[in-house]
Amino acid sequence: MDNKELKKRRMWTYFIDATEELINTEGFQQVTIRKVAEKAGYNSATIYNYFGELSHLLFFASLKFLKPYIEEVTEEMKLKTDPIEKYLVAWEVFSKYSFNSPEVFHSAFLMDLGEHPESLLTHYYELYPVDLLDVSEELKPALMERSIDERGRFAISYMINAGLLTEGEAEELNEITNLIWQGMFTKVLNNRNRYTSEEAHERTMKYIREVITFKVTD
Repeated sequence: MDNKELKKRRMWTYFIDATEELINTEGFQQVTIRKVAEKAGYNSATIYNYFGELSHLLFFASLKFLKPYIEEVTEEMKLKTDPIEKYLVAWEVFSKYSFNSPEVFHSAFLMDLGEHPESLLTHYYELYPVDLLDVSEELKPALMERSIDERGRFAISYMINAGLLTEGEAEELNEITNLIWQGMFTKVLNNRNRYTSEEAHERTMKYIREVITFKVTD
C-alpha cells in the first residue's frame, strides 16, 4: 500500500471516529459535517474529499456500533443446527438490537446512501477488518450484504437446503417477515408506537414465529 492510500485510509478513520464520538455524546440528530470536521481537526471542505455526504459518515459510524450485534448473532447461529431455529435466532438477535438502537440500524440498513451502498460496506470492512475476525466463513457473505432481503435469503437458505421450503415459498416467507419487522420498526423510529423497545421486539418475534409456523407446517 503506497503513502497516498495510507493517508486516505487514515483520513477516513479520523472522520469516522469523530462521527462515532459525536453520536455518543450528542446523538444522531445533532451530527453535522461541520461538527465532524471540527472534532477531527479539519475543515468541512476536507471531508468532501473523502465522503460524498453526511449519510455516508453516519453509515460508517453506525457499523462500528453493530459490533455487539455481530458478535452475538455469530455465536448464536453457531449453536443452532435446526434450520428453523437458525432462521429464528437470526431474526431474534437482529430484532432485539434494532429496537434497542433504532437510529443505528436505520443508518446501517435503511437510510438512502445513493448508488452502490454495498461498495461502502466492503470499504468499511477493509478499514476495520478486525470486526470480522471472529465471524465464521459461513456467515461472512451475509454480513457483507446491506440489504435486509439478502440477509434474510441467506438465513432462510438453511430451510430450503433441508427441504422444508421451496425457493418460492422461502422468498414469500422472507418478504413477509421483513415486512413485519419493517412495519414495527418504522413506528418505533418515528415515535408512533405505544410499545417499549422490548415490547416491540417481543411482538415482532411473536408475529414472525406465527408466520413461520404457518408456512412451514402448511
